[in-house]
Amino acid sequence: QVQLRESGGGSVQAGGSLRLSCAASGRTFSTYVMGWFRQAPGKEREFVGVISRSGGSTVYGDSVKGRFTISRDNAKNTLYLQMNGLKSEDTAVYYCGADAEGSLPATAPAYDYWGQGTQVTVSS
Repeated sequence: QVQLRESGGGSVQAGGSLRLSCAASGRTFSTYVMGWFRQAPGKEREFVGVISRSGGSTVYGDSVKGRFTISRDNAKNTLYLQMNGLKSEDTAVYYCGADAEGSLPATAPAYDYWGQGTQVTVSS
């Protein structure tokens, strides 16, 4: 089992940047594929991106390609999401998830563990 905690959310103007972190504790972090999702009010949880166990492979959702970058530091048990060129439509609660299976899933039900989320608000 792994426990996840997101941080780094906040309010920013359109065009700005934020870096989210997801700190993991418990079972070895490097054994999990890690993903980022987001959920705006009244909407379903949306895939942002996913990173392999080693960090060598990433997949992004179409709405964030070229603007967001996922990375991980297995020595620090931490996942990151660098968000540049933020837009008002990026406003949401951002969640990190851990998947024990080893694939690179883009759907929320595939993930076994979730953090509590961190709010990102982008004003235009």
